[in-house]
Amino acid sequence: MTTVYDFKVKNDQGEMVSLEKYKGKVLLIVNTATKCGFTPQYEGLEELYEKYKDRGFEILDFPSNQFGAQAPGDIEEINGFCELNFGTSFDRFDKIDVNGDNEDPLYTFLKSQKSGLAGPAIKWNFTKFLIDKNGNVVKRYGSAKKPKNIAKDIEEELNA
Repeated sequence: MTTVYDFKVKNDQGEMVSLEKYKGKVLLIVNTATKCGFTPQYEGLEELYEKYKDRGFEILDFPSNQFGAQAPGDIEEINGFCELNFGTSFDRFDKIDVNGDNEDPLYTFLKSQKSGLAGPAIKWNFTKFLIDKNGNVVKRYGSAKKPKNIAKDIEEELNA
């Protein structure tokens, strides 16, 4: 069976890294954008990360420019924006496509495991996938779901 640990992704330094490095941790994988109405969710994501990182929780941030071209700039500019405006300290990866012909294989997998209300396609920025300690996709949340409203699910997975 495939898990998220079977995938390699490009980090924000342009290096390929295996998601196996997160084995045994609870993950929240999010496609993000810096110029979106949901961009303030970075603050809530950082709060979740600070609250749970010492218990084995990680956030994996995948910027995507596919929705309204709301993630302009290169990864260095995105990193600077997020650190300056929201103080983010969780792992960010290189920009990717989450839908279509050039979608990252990780997202093909995530979408195959949990569809949204309107099917498997990612509908907008800040769609979130909760991954258990074994690398399995356990929940999917739409863009409007605020990070603080995911805390209970994260705690359940950390305590499992």
